[in-house]
Amino acid sequence: MKIAAVYTSTTPELIEMVNQQLNAQFKDDSVTIVSYQDPSILQEARDNGGVTPGCARRLLNLYEQAVKDGANILFNICSSVGDVAKLAKPLYEMTGVKFVRIDEDMAMEAVRKGNRIGVVATLRTTLEPTKRLIQDCAKVLGKEVVLVDALADGAFGLNQEDFKQMLIDTCSKVKDQVDIFLFAQGSMAYAEEAVSRAVGMPVLSSIRFGTAAVRKAADSMK
Repeated sequence: MKIAAVYTSTTPELIEMVNQQLNAQFKDDSVTIVSYQDPSILQEARDNGGVTPGCARRLLNLYEQAVKDGANILFNICSSVGDVAKLAKPLYEMTGVKFVRIDEDMAMEAVRKGNRIGVVATLRTTLEPTKRLIQDCAKVLGKEVVLVDALADGAFGLNQEDFKQMLIDTCSKVKDQVDIFLFAQGSMAYAEEAVSRAVGMPVLSSIRFGTAAVRKAADSMK
């Protein structure tokens, strides 16, 4: 079994957390986890306010290379390219390759637990794709939800303590408007407990949900 983790952001915290959670999910199994990375995709999306045709092409090239290398599961790590992942998933699954979006199960859980969802991001390019994903999940579950933006502009790239504090400050401003917070970027996961404690509300981050979904996908192929 080969799992391809596809990254468009290569922050050390993100890679470390994903590897740690994947290894925990598969500690008793013989699987190969291979990383495919192209940070220029996220940078170009940031520079252009969203995914460009070039971003989409390079992301699809990563998927294709992983499949050519024998990947059984594609694990899409980046939420900023969620619209591309949404289109790619059914196509790859038609060919027998499982496709897991890191944030899909998290979004489903947020919709199950709350009617007013605070979408927390440090990059504006991640907000809209994540909100579209949440609305897709709401349609599946037959619910209507209210989405509240919580953009921690300037937090991306800060040291961990300053990063946590900026997220706490951002969430505190809108906590009276929401039932639950959802982190739109996997790299924010290490701040989940600190923010939840500080604002006294549930906070969801994607890595634990995404890696559990990868495990479920692997089990379905046995």
